[in-house]
Amino acid sequence: MKLPVYLYGHPVLRRQAEELPQDFPGLKDLVKDMFAAMYESEGVGLAAPQIGKSIRLVVIDADPVAEAFPECAGRKFVLVNPEIEILDGEKVSRAEGCLSLPGVSENVPRVEHIHLRWLDEDMQPHEEEISGFLARIVQHECDHLEGKVFTDHISAIRKQLIRRKLNDIVTGRVAVDYPVRFAPVAKRR
Repeated sequence: MKLPVYLYGHPVLRRQAEELPQDFPGLKDLVKDMFAAMYESEGVGLAAPQIGKSIRLVVIDADPVAEAFPECAGRKFVLVNPEIEILDGEKVSRAEGCLSLPGVSENVPRVEHIHLRWLDEDMQPHEEEISGFLARIVQHECDHLEGKVFTDHISAIRKQLIRRKLNDIVTGRVAVDYPVRFAPVAKRR
């Protein structure tokens, strides 16, 4: 099943996601469908709110960026009910984009070192210290579970400068080459 990516302005992207119970029905099929949607849209991560489900579930396959960021090589995982602990308060700014904000890229300050606890798709617990760009991907996707998008981390001046792009997404005046769902108020071109 092809899952559409919900775009900026859709209310589901601003809700705090609910924890998944141990017996969540159809989890493995949902995970498979989320990976398919992520690959079709050429992303490296996808959170459940981005496909319209306000649950604490993330899929990541960081391998496509491994040439530039070696810590991402072979890193593919499913995060159920993830919890992040910040290990290093120093923030580094790097460019980020998002499948829910097509055509928008901004430098976002984030910490480089985190401790991550999560369950996998079999509800088995894991924990790991993660650094570098992989830590950025995890933080970006977990922000979606808190009702945040990467533009929430940029300055007011930068937000003002990209206001038109964001408005174009909200009103449906953006070209996207993967299945999407616009905000309910969006006016089609």
